[in-house]
Amino acid sequence: MDDRITIIEGPPPAFEYIDDGWALGLNEGPGMYDLALTRLRTFNGPALVERCHRAWKRNDTIFLHYRNDYGLEEKVPIMAARALDSNDGQVLYLWIRRKGSEIEYDFDFGTDDDEEDGPNYDN
Repeated sequence: MDDRITIIEGPPPAFEYIDDGWALGLNEGPGMYDLALTRLRTFNGPALVERCHRAWKRNDTIFLHYRNDYGLEEKVPIMAARALDSNDGQVLYLWIRRKGSEIEYDFDFGTDDDEEDGPNYDN
């Protein structure tokens, strides 16, 4: 299980999508990816960062493995990792990437309720 960091308990991670800074260099490659940052509380942050470094040194991919909001298992590749101490304990910062097609977006098409030409989606 050296190829993953698994969230054992708690809610799914909250991903903050990033589009600037040094992390954009992680996005270089033949595919289009979106980068995100997540912060996780842990008891062994430096050991988890070291696990990432060992995988990257072997040119392997290491994944964040978790359950999503629907209880389904997901895994995303970890691109960078950092552990910091805080007043509440250790925090693990993970920069991950996902293909743009894997992310759901909410679109507002600006339709009026008075339009009679199309279906009503307010129900």
